[in-house]
Amino acid sequence: MTLRALRDAFREPIRPEAKHALRASWESLPAAFRTGQQMFGRQGNPCGATIGSMPRCDFACRGCYLGDGANHVPALPVEAVKRQMRQLRPLLGSSGNLQLTDGEVTLRPEAQQIELLRYADAIGLIPMLMTHGDSFRRRPGLLERLMDEGGLREISIHVDATMRGRTGAAYKDATTEAALNPLREEFADMIRAARKKTGRPLVAATTMTITRDNLAGVADAVRCVVKQADAFKMLSFQPIAQVGRTEAGLGGGVGLEELWTEAARGLGGPASNPAFLMKGQMWLGHSACNRYVHGFVLAAPGRESTFHPLRMQGDRVDERSIERYLARYGGASFRRDAPATARARLLGLIAQDPRFWLAEVLPYLWHQASKMGDGNAASVAWQLVRGRARVHHFNIVSHSFMSPEELHSPLGRERLDLCVFRVPIGDELVSMCEVNALGVRDRYYAEIRAGQTPGLQSADATAFQPLGRRPAFSPSALPLRVI
Repeated sequence: MTLRALRDAFREPIRPEAKHALRASWESLPAAFRTGQQMFGRQGNPCGATIGSMPRCDFACRGCYLGDGANHVPALPVEAVKRQMRQLRPLLGSSGNLQLTDGEVTLRPEAQQIELLRYADAIGLIPMLMTHGDSFRRRPGLLERLMDEGGLREISIHVDATMRGRTGAAYKDATTEAALNPLREEFADMIRAARKKTGRPLVAATTMTITRDNLAGVADAVRCVVKQADAFKMLSFQPIAQVGRTEAGLGGGVGLEELWTEAARGLGGPASNPAFLMKGQMWLGHSACNRYVHGFVLAAPGRESTFHPLRMQGDRVDERSIERYLARYGGASFRRDAPATARARLLGLIAQDPRFWLAEVLPYLWHQASKMGDGNAASVAWQLVRGRARVHHFNIVSHSFMSPEELHSPLGRERLDLCVFRVPIGDELVSMCEVNALGVRDRYYAEIRAGQTPGLQSADATAFQPLGRRPAFSPSALPLRVI
């Protein structure tokens, strides 16, 4: 960190590239999706993922989209994965969301993991390492080394009862989500310890595959993770789609409304009412694909941790304040900032319009404190000042992938037109749903095994045609600015 970095963060707290990317994302949306709930193009841009970075995995999960054949596919060279990052960079934008995934990436040599993390950061992306987390349990110190030497900032640990291969008799054959809650607590302790030991921030998520079998356990998992909201900042659900490589009978059958109803059961306070929680939902792209509720968890001794949505439909203060904030500051991101840089950026935002912070932001925060305190904002504020209570940002998410049948339906084509999750296949950026459900992944892996340049055959017009009306994103059509 330099004085110049602090000065730049203060003078230009929102990068022009971020504003441009948001504008392009918003303009790409049909009018019907430009609602108050829509965050795509106002604060969020597309996400991307690597493929072939490490297809092999030492688990044998019942709901894996990669299939048994992935264990016979060699990992792509580091330079090939870097090329994918460069392809994704124009689409994802500055501080863009990159999932470093495909099988279990932590099985790559440690030096290669560090090199990939460093490279993603060097070109302005934020890599989230997607993992089952067991490598960190078996290899103490690995997480801290990835943070110290690779600059790892974000991690997602997948834990659910469809997984097979976990270390430890208590978890190896677990069939309920409640039986896995001690493991979730173990990971939360690991995250806290790694932050303390390295002195570095680490944003952690935990994800779950949802099937008809474990749907009833969602509330148990939510109840556990909310109590660990200082460690985990996000809980993400993926209702499973039958793409031909999961265990037969697992795919389909879990509707979004019933999933969110079960999630509400695990929350304390008003959010335990499904109708209340639904009013806090936002979208990223199509509402059938990505739903989430940003909010706060209030944790205080002697009381249940409670979740409170950041923006409630029908709440005039919430709607007005969030709308006005996004209009002024959409695209502001602190995720790649060191603490001092983040403070400089925040001061820069305040300096742009101090009256807005006094007249809009402070009343909004007081309004939130009032809701947390059942009408007594002063009590909550006093507890926070005295350190007797803590407020943690927390995000509940659902990502729904599609089966081949869904992809070919009118709704499926509409969803593909609004896809915000892309994978580099050859010279195109293809929807993850198409990669999983239309055989694109299988052909890609076959090319790796055959020693060919992967993806070029898969993206050929004779082998693959995107289903959406819009063509798959072509990075060559977008300007690239590496920062």
